[in-house]
Amino acid sequence: MELRVLRYFLAVAEEGNITWAAQLLRISQPTLSRQLKQLEEELGVTLFERGSHTITLTEEGRLLRERAQTIVSLADKTEFELRQSGGELSGEIAVGCGELRGMSTLSQRMAAFREPHPGVRFRVTSTTSDIIQDQLEQRLMDFGLLADPVDVSQYEYRRTDSTEPWAAMVPENHPLAMRASLTPQDLKDFPLLFPVRTPVHNLLLNWFGRYADQARANIAGYCSLTNNALIMVSNGLGIFLGIDLGIAYPGTRSVPLSPALETSSSIVWKKQAATSPAAAEFARFLSR
Repeated sequence: MELRVLRYFLAVAEEGNITWAAQLLRISQPTLSRQLKQLEEELGVTLFERGSHTITLTEEGRLLRERAQTIVSLADKTEFELRQSGGELSGEIAVGCGELRGMSTLSQRMAAFREPHPGVRFRVTSTTSDIIQDQLEQRLMDFGLLADPVDVSQYEYRRTDSTEPWAAMVPENHPLAMRASLTPQDLKDFPLLFPVRTPVHNLLLNWFGRYADQARANIAGYCSLTNNALIMVSNGLGIFLGIDLGIAYPGTRSVPLSPALETSSSIVWKKQAATSPAAAEFARFLSR
């Protein structure tokens, strides 16, 4: 498979129409159709269901789109890094971050790093720990900010200076909203919202202790990002148990847990990974 043809395939998958994709790519429609047909013959599968005006991806086409997006992104990243490798340190460092107080430590280190290296820029993507770890493996991200519990044995890492306190986010008109703190017994009978990650489920169920089975039975849903979870809370879906970022959201109130539940966070990067000069220098900077 040629990288150029994968770009053609992704354009057609995005547009859902060969004519529009050909115009976007600035090639003729017959040329694009021929390239797609050759790609299907090379792979031995049908990638598109062709209609009179639009085309849709087959199951094999959806799989190729997922893989092709990764391949093309990695190729673009590599080309950019190689072009930036000479002379004064410059380039882009890709960072994946959970919604954590540890972002304060990370951003301070970013700012300090850019003082002697103003040609470096950071691309920060806020997403879940699972996606961050997948993209670290695929070399699509250089660094990740992850909350415990996480296995750091496969990474080089630096602990942040922040403690990540957990709290119950409740609707402001909820009977528990004005409590000074909330215990497992207080929460066990109410609909609950948990973060998506399985290790976090275990952390929270351990906190519930002897009420863990009741809490598990009352889980109303899961959410990966706190902001969306707070919208769900404000609309009455349940009480969200998550890291308290100290940010007020209309219609909700954050109540500390008792006994207190606190975790830490870490900036991580792959051990002995081939990285750009900018990312390698930032890793050394973090290790000091």
